[in-house]
Formats: sequence, structure tokens, C-alpha cells
Amino acid sequence: MTTQQLFAALLCAASLSITGAAGAAGAASKSAAGNAEAGQAKAAACAGCHGADGNSLAEIYAALKAPKIAGQVPEYLVKSLHDFKAGRRTNDSMSPQAQAVAEIDMADIAAWFASQKAKPNVAANKTLLAAGEKIYNKGKGRPDVVAACIGCHGLNGVGNRDWAKIMAVPPVILAPAIGGQHAGYISDQLLAYKAGKRATDNGHVMRDIAGRLDEKDILAVAEYISTLKP
Repeated sequence: MTTQQLFAALLCAASLSITGAAGAAGAASKSAAGNAEAGQAKAAACAGCHGADGNSLAEIYAALKAPKIAGQVPEYLVKSLHDFKAGRRTNDSMSPQAQAVAEIDMADIAAWFASQKAKPNVAANKTLLAAGEKIYNKGKGRPDVVAACIGCHGLNGVGNRDWAKIMAVPPVILAPAIGGQHAGYISDQLLAYKAGKRATDNGHVMRDIAGRLDEKDILAVAEYISTLKP
């Protein structure tokens, strides 16, 4: 990791309050003992939208806006289910689906999808790649300073895979895996954070970051992230 990337990671971590990290740890820690083998059968209901291995097809994403969840940080999947259950996040498909997922099954389902590999996309707009790569790896300078995405989401967008090991030592960020995700999903979520329509980020981290990105920045970094191979 370069000095610049290390600074980005420290800056990102510093923006999360200890209280926010502790709250995330409480919700996410329930996924620690998930059984992937048991989760495969329990995840059958998820396959129609997210794919049997968590790689939602492009045409399914276009119709249902279902993201890829293969290779996702298991604690993040559990947190997301809790957020949908509690109404902190809303989606026409996921909100009712989350209500049907039993608490006891969440960890196993999360473990199954976490054990799969996300498949990267081929760039649809190569003119955006260079700008997106710069933002992801180096961030943005003045006047709207943005920490590099790599500081929290990691090399190739693998997310905070060590969350279960370090969650007891806040401040830390439960950063999801985003490498290989559909570009449209990444851009939609960044725009939602920017507009304040999504507010599930502890410490206001993503809302602050997205608020400093213009629409062109968002499209560029989303395009680059979609091509990463975790």
C-alpha cells in the first residue's frame, strides 16, 4: 500500500464515530458462525433475482435492479437484511423478501454468498475508466476532497474482509465488497447517498463522500468498479 493509499484509509476510518462502529458491530456480529453449506439450500429463494451463485445477470439487473452479492462481506449481507427488515432501507422487492428471512437463517445465507466469486463486467464506456480508476485509487483533491475508495473497499473492491477479526477495535468501517458490481447499481447507490435517500452508512461516511462527487465522477468510478476482479 502506498503512503497516499494509507492516508486515504486512515482518513476514511477517522470519519466513522466509535458509536457508529459499535452499532454496526452489534448487528453484523451475528453472521460470524454462518454455515455456507447450509446456506446454499436456504438461499434458493434469493436465486431468482441475485443468481444461484450471487452473480445477478445483466438482464435481470436491468429489470429488477438486483445487485451481485457473490463474494460479499457476510456481516454486510446480514446488516443489509436487518436494514431492510427494519425499514432503514426500502426496495419494492427486497423489503418484503427480507421480512420472510428468519433471523436464524441470515448467517448461513450470508456465508453461502460470501463463499462465491463475483464475476467482473466488461467496460461499457471505456472513456470513463481512466477517470474512475483515479478516483478509486487516489481520490479527489481540492476543492471537494474525497478519500480514495481503495482505503475502505480495498484492492480490487474486496471490501472489509477482516471485519470479523477487527470489529472489536473501533473505529472501523463495515465496507462492502463492490468489485465487479453492476455499474448501474454502484451509480444508483452513490446518487442515493448524495441525495440523502439512503442513510444506512455509519458515521455519515458515504453520504459525505458521495456529496463531493459530481455526476460525471459517479459514473466514472462506477464504471471502473464494475470491471474489478475481486
